[in-house]
Amino acid sequence: MAVSHPQPRLGPYADAPRLPDGEIDVRLLVVGQWVEVEIGPGRGWFLVERAATAPSAALLGLEIRRKWASIIDGRLNARGWRARTRVYAEDASLALPRLGPEGSVRRFFVNFPDPWWKKRHHKRRVVRDSFVGDIARLLENGGELFIQTDVEERARAYEELVDSDRRLCPSGDLAGSPRLAENPYDARSSRERRAMADGLPIFRLRWSRARRDP
Repeated sequence: MAVSHPQPRLGPYADAPRLPDGEIDVRLLVVGQWVEVEIGPGRGWFLVERAATAPSAALLGLEIRRKWASIIDGRLNARGWRARTRVYAEDASLALPRLGPEGSVRRFFVNFPDPWWKKRHHKRRVVRDSFVGDIARLLENGGELFIQTDVEERARAYEELVDSDRRLCPSGDLAGSPRLAENPYDARSSRERRAMADGLPIFRLRWSRARRDP
């Protein structure tokens, strides 16, 4: 008599979108005149608003939590934007090194990253040396890296880290500084809205990619 084996139980978000294996041409994942990437979109409202206000952009989200990757991707699909806006359940630190080609992304957005405070959790931080190197590699000439945080200590640390890469130049309100008074992208994350409602200071930072040598 044949013995039946129970099928493995799958989690509720096991079908969350995943990137293909191996090296990936980011331009084949989404359709648009240029590519923008949000790292850690969370509940996804920044991507939703950006898709509405920048209809020519191809938008890609990398979200480590499968639940939110699945929910946001479905939300974007329900609005008819599936071809040009996708969210994948991926750890950005593992996904970014596989993306290419060099100079294929116009903008990277990183909204309120790194919620871990303890020193032993520093290895889990998104914004670190390898991350900055991948951003610099993938940005097109003049492309932008935009980071927001409501923690001044983190803002200073991000400034120091990104400024150490000469391929990325401060592009804030004042020459030589990455700091911006306002968010110029007509899209806000849930965390940004909450911080604004609570009257918390928001530190906005932007860098642009230096032109590559011909």
